Amino acid sequence: MKAFMMQCKVEVIRILRNPYYVFWSLAMPLLFYVVFTKIFHTPVDDQKVWQAHYLMSMTAFSLMGSGIMTLGIRLVEERAQGWSVLMKVTPLPDHSYFIAKMAGQTVIHMISIIVIFVVGAVANGISLSAGQWLSSGLWLLAGSFTFMAVGTLVGTMKKVDTASGVSNVIYMLLAITGGMWMPMEIMPDIIQNIGKWLPAYHFGNGAWEIVRGGSPEWMNIILLYGYLFLFVLLSSYVRRQQEAAV
Repeated sequence: MKAFMMQCKVEVIRILRNPYYVFWSLAMPLLFYVVFTKIFHTPVDDQKVWQAHYLMSMTAFSLMGSGIMTLGIRLVEERAQGWSVLMKVTPLPDHSYFIAKMAGQTVIHMISIIVIFVVGAVANGISLSAGQWLSSGLWLLAGSFTFMAVGTLVGTMKKVDTASGVSNVIYMLLAITGGMWMPMEIMPDIIQNIGKWLPAYHFGNGAWEIVRGGSPEWMNIILLYGYLFLFVLLSSYVRRQQEAAV
């Protein structure tokens, strides 16, 4: 247990030192949040509701980037450097490598949620109840596992450059079709129709419903965790095939 906790601690430190994390998961979402709520005026009836809505969008955007890109690219880098092979000769069980990755990534996501929520509360004076802050944070933290599962699938790629390019494309497509940058209602019909069958929209919508005083819809839960199950299965299958081929 002590060795496992040390591995988790190392994971957290390594992520915090990773420029991908600092840019994609903190700097970029916070920049977008300030630009679209403080500089550009979005024509909506209730600015306070919009500011809370967009805060949830940018927090979701942050966690998606961290799960897909930071985790996925790091897995490819470590396999290319022989780190994953080295872990197999340690006393730790094989599965502890991935469990430590997920645990470390979860801690990072908690940090991201707290930082972005604090910036939003200070920058725009967003006033939510304690229950809404807690519920939205827990929803986003739990939903981020779906995108970590996407990251583990990206992590099965052989080249870092390929993983970087593919993860960027996946990340941006999910952000656009999920309504992370602009409300889904003003997006073209084709994007709305596609997005409502993809995980990013349901990830964001659960948090949007909470800050409006509601709760995540059943479809949000079913599709988000259905994708989690699918990506875990795909990632596990690909890894087994790769290990069998060695």
